[in-house]
Amino acid sequence: MIQIFRGAILALSLLVFFTTEAEGHRVLLQGGDRLAIASPNGEIEWEMPWGAIHDIHTLENGHIMVQRGMQEIVEIDPKTKTVVWSYNAQESNGNVGKKLEVHSFQPLSDGGIMIAESGPARIIEIDRDGTLRKEIKLKVNNPHPHMDTRLVRKLSNDHYLVCHEGDGFVREYDSAGDVVWEYEVPLYGKERKGGHGPDSWGNKTFAALRLSNGNTLISTGNGHGVLEVTPQKKVVWKLGQKELPGITFAWVTTLEVLSNGNYVIGNCHAGPGQPILVEIEPTSKKVVWRFDRYDTFGNNVSNSVLLEPSAKRLQ
Repeated sequence: MIQIFRGAILALSLLVFFTTEAEGHRVLLQGGDRLAIASPNGEIEWEMPWGAIHDIHTLENGHIMVQRGMQEIVEIDPKTKTVVWSYNAQESNGNVGKKLEVHSFQPLSDGGIMIAESGPARIIEIDRDGTLRKEIKLKVNNPHPHMDTRLVRKLSNDHYLVCHEGDGFVREYDSAGDVVWEYEVPLYGKERKGGHGPDSWGNKTFAALRLSNGNTLISTGNGHGVLEVTPQKKVVWKLGQKELPGITFAWVTTLEVLSNGNYVIGNCHAGPGQPILVEIEPTSKKVVWRFDRYDTFGNNVSNSVLLEPSAKRLQ
């Protein structure tokens, strides 16, 4: 009887495991000392040694575009695990001798690359040979080569949506470089507290996406949450640090809006026992998927890309 009972428990456990697997995603991410693709059940199906990043993209040819260090952007052929193209921002377009870090970039539809340079405090667009096409100077209240920017995205209207980590602002620049909208991430009357973990506090925003309704979805970094803000700067939706059962947000980083309307949220520096990524249905705030590979990727996964065609992220 005991053996039958144990068998039933095992069968139930396997059923739960494979049900969860079926609802998962293939994920490209960097964590610890590796760049990797994890299968829907969390197993590593591809990897190569790699250091820390803040931004990552996949290209139409299946290649990966990612940072190598904080000054260089490279394109990797995953089949051969070799770098097939690179651009060193520190050595190019007037940056020699300057303090500079690149925390964000974006491959453009015409083959060019948009790059946000912290330190010089500018956005540039380049051709693949490194030729400078365009330069946009950024408004920065608290200049610092490590914190001028985090994620930056060029929008379909040729504007740029910029997260200024050190300022705690999201700013939208038009194609001429003028600020046409800005939003200061609120501190809600609390004093700033340093660090990266769940006990820190601030408004060091990491990512912002422009939604189809015209609102802006913002991850608040060490504000431990996500906000949806109207063009009139009204918060119409938010997700707090401990609002999801069993989940505590720390440094909230990457955002993806999936084709089904769900949000995928990055949870960096949250420590063991907490998910690296969470997918929620925004209306109900129901958790529909979580990625829990702290044992493999550690505490510093700041960006990721879901690889299914149906999970293309909104830019």
